[in-house]
Amino acid sequence: MTATDHDPHALLAQSRLGILATIKADGRPQLSPIMPFYDREANVILISTREGLAKTANLRRDPRVSLEVTGPDGRSWATAEGVATLTGPGTDPHGPEVEALVDYYRRAAGEHPDWAEYRESMVADRRVLLTIPVDHVYGAKI
Repeated sequence: MTATDHDPHALLAQSRLGILATIKADGRPQLSPIMPFYDREANVILISTREGLAKTANLRRDPRVSLEVTGPDGRSWATAEGVATLTGPGTDPHGPEVEALVDYYRRAAGEHPDWAEYRESMVADRRVLLTIPVDHVYGAKI
């Protein structure tokens, strides 16, 4: 298999489970399983998470991040690197922080059956949107 047979961008776009690596205060990596959405056209990864988790605290201190996804058979992988921005958490179900999460949901999954419930949940859960403009992508198929 040659390098041209594998498109790491396509694998990122297809994957709904990955491992996000952030940097702990002591410099070691902290790994978190996440459900990413990769907008290939915009070259940006979006992830919904919660305030107070290790990854969120790490990114508020050092926004550098890597995401790895693997193919279903485990024989292909792609890694994306970038610098994350965090939006939220919001306190108003109709505020800009929650609107960003609504936009993320629409892009990743389509229309929600109950937007009022979704908005209230985003506030109650202290949801944060990670936006990662992708600086570098690499991967392989073995």
